[in-house]
Amino acid sequence: MIKDNVKRVLDNIAETAIKSGRNPSDVTLVAVTKTVTASEAREVMDAGVVTLGENRVQSLLEKYEVLKDEPCWHLIGHLQTNKVKYIADKVSLIHSVESLKLAEEIDRKFKEHKRIAEILIQVNVSGEESKFGITPYDTFGLVEEISKLENVRVKGLMTMAPLSAAPDECRRYFHDLKKLSCDIADKKIDGVDMQHLSMGMSGDYKEAILEGATIVRVGSALFN
Repeated sequence: MIKDNVKRVLDNIAETAIKSGRNPSDVTLVAVTKTVTASEAREVMDAGVVTLGENRVQSLLEKYEVLKDEPCWHLIGHLQTNKVKYIADKVSLIHSVESLKLAEEIDRKFKEHKRIAEILIQVNVSGEESKFGITPYDTFGLVEEISKLENVRVKGLMTMAPLSAAPDECRRYFHDLKKLSCDIADKKIDGVDMQHLSMGMSGDYKEAILEGATIVRVGSALFN
């Protein structure tokens, strides 16, 4: 079943990417494995997905014990500064940076491992109080401050649409993040590359791709 689900999602991604005028290879599928076992994660890898995303550090560490560095690991959930040390030698992208304090800790811990951290800034486009993320207005200043760090590179932005929003409604939030990304790119800040837009989950990843997503984070559509 997982194999069939992966094929369906990859087909949808390819079809929607082409519809948006892009190559399907421009969109990365991150399989969100927070609710599944390492063996189920292995199934999705065997079906052709090479990138796994975890919301919690502890869950990532547990699966890393089994899968090691065979998949490309992304940390997609809220990250506490005291947990950075556990993943600094394991993850290739952190989606959820929302403060200079967190970025500075990432800089310190990655420096210890002689690695450059690639990060996305989490933006709360919808303004929901229940969501993590910096406001769009404050994003410029945060990006400029983080750009001064030696071992951190800003590679784009991430957001989540409201869970209560219908897929078509989500498009305006994704559109707003794309516009913000373009505005930041126009500033040509040294060391900042607006390469990625991480947006869209199981219920709205096609709408996110239509608005420019380069990374979609899909869980239930793969595993349920």
